Amino acid sequence: ISKMNEINQSTVKEFILLGLSGHPKLETILFVLILWMYLVILLGNGVLIIVTIYDSHLHTPMYFFLGNLSFLDICYTTSSIPVVLDSFLTPRKSIFFSTCIIQMSMSFAMAGTECILLTMMAFDRYVAICNPLRYYVIMSKTAYVSMAVCSWTAGAANSILHTSLTLQLPFCGANVIDHFTCEILALLKLACGDITINVLSMMGSNLVFLVFPLISISISYIFIFATILRIPSAEGKRKAFSTCSAHLTVVIIFYGTLFFMYAKPKAKDSIKTDKEDITDKLISLFYGVVTPMLNPIIYSLRNKDVKAAVKNMLGQKRLS
Repeated sequence: ISKMNEINQSTVKEFILLGLSGHPKLETILFVLILWMYLVILLGNGVLIIVTIYDSHLHTPMYFFLGNLSFLDICYTTSSIPVVLDSFLTPRKSIFFSTCIIQMSMSFAMAGTECILLTMMAFDRYVAICNPLRYYVIMSKTAYVSMAVCSWTAGAANSILHTSLTLQLPFCGANVIDHFTCEILALLKLACGDITINVLSMMGSNLVFLVFPLISISISYIFIFATILRIPSAEGKRKAFSTCSAHLTVVIIFYGTLFFMYAKPKAKDSIKTDKEDITDKLISLFYGVVTPMLNPIIYSLRNKDVKAAVKNMLGQKRLS
């Protein structure tokens, strides 16, 4: 009998994405806004990928990482934004169990990969500014390709771990996810079984993908700033800082929103006010849409090489 009850508990076929269903006017505004942002993400990051491949002057470690970051942002938003947009339009905001797990797995993999990739980019800037004479020796093609592969592998491994742990949980009759997408913390609240292992693994992931990378990035920038301050001329300081200012801006936005979402304690049966609930959801949306949209804007606006490459590519297309 107990085994039959366990089977019955795991028969949830679909989930209902609650999102902002209680605020239809806000949903309409967000649909138009997020659709526009998604198109900007595809265009901006797509152009950066094409430019870093097309222009031989950008075949350097920094732009290789930037191309990876742009591709990652496209993958991340494509795994979640279509689901969000669809939920804004349809009255019944349902998603199949299997689709939900796939979407959660992809989002988790992309987020983990970006954490490690930003750390690799910080190390690249550290070598470029603090040890410029040995830059191309340390950051050889073998080295920076291996660093990117490690970033993607770590993100995928983390995703597989949490997805497999989630699939082992029994899900009872409650199938309403209080979120825009199949976000793992919202999904764990619906589990009937013990989620201790899941919570502990999440804490471990927070250390590996949030705390340790942020410490590494902070140490890199301590050495970077110390080196910049020792440069005698103001012009030299400005040029040195400009090579890492875009990455630093992206790191602050990315880790700021990610820490707020995942590092703060969330009880399974916590009671929130409606205002707090909407705020948390909008912050999650900010992380999922605004950050990938800002990345190409930040890097293109603050980078003369990217601007020149885009102009050169457009100019050659016009001539042809």
